[in-house]
Amino acid sequence: MATARKDSPGQPTGQDAPDLSAPPALRVAPDRADLSTAGPPAELGPEALRALAHPLRIRILDLLPIRGPLTASKLGEIVGESSGSTSYHLRQLAKHGLVREVEGKGTARERWWERTPGGFSISSAGKDSAVGRQTAEAVNMEFLRLRHERVMAFVRAGQDMDDETLNSWLGTATFFTSNKWATPEQMAAVVKAWDQFVAEHIEPLSSQEGVPGALPFEVHFDAFSAVDAEGNPL
Repeated sequence: MATARKDSPGQPTGQDAPDLSAPPALRVAPDRADLSTAGPPAELGPEALRALAHPLRIRILDLLPIRGPLTASKLGEIVGESSGSTSYHLRQLAKHGLVREVEGKGTARERWWERTPGGFSISSAGKDSAVGRQTAEAVNMEFLRLRHERVMAFVRAGQDMDDETLNSWLGTATFFTSNKWATPEQMAAVVKAWDQFVAEHIEPLSSQEGVPGALPFEVHFDAFSAVDAEGNPL
C-alpha cells in the first residue's frame, strides 16, 4: 500500500556550503488550518512552550486532530490515564490557546475538546537561554517521535489488511527521500514552495470528517541539512 522512494543524491556544483553558525530551527506544525497566506504558522511564546513541555500534553495535542473531538474521559481511555488527569492537562493547554471546547457539544459535566485551529510552530532558534532552546528541542523531539510511531503503525497495519481494503488504498501512500546539494537560499525556496502547495492542495481537504469514503490521513514534509554544526555527516 505504501511506496518507499529514494532518489540518487545530486552532485555538488560548486555552490556555497550551508551556513551552520546559527542553531537549528526545528519546526513542528501538526495542524495548519489557515494557510490563506503561505508561510509558517505562528511560533509559540515562552509561556505556551513551557506549558506544553509535558509528554502527556504533547500526546493529547497530537491525538486530538486524529481522534477528536474528544472528552477527558475518552482521552483518558486512550492514553491510560484518569479523566481527572486528562481534564487537568486539557485546562492547562486551553489557558494558552492550544485547545478549546467544542461549541454546542457536551454538558457542564462532560466537555468535548478539540485542538485550536490555526496551527503553531516551535523553534529552537532565537531563544535567549539554553533552557529555552532545550525545551523547544525536547518538545519537537517528542512530536517527531509520535509521528514516527504512527508511520510504523501504518506499515504494520498494512500486513493485516484484507485484499479489498489494500487495493482501494494502493498507491495513495508513499515514503520519499531525496538527497541533494543546495544553498540555504535554495532550500528556503523549496520550503516556501511547499507552503504554497499545502495552501493550494492540502488545505481544501479540511472539514471533510464524515464525508463518505474519507479517512483521516497525514502528510509529512522534512527538509534539513545532513551535516552537524562542524560539517560532519549525520
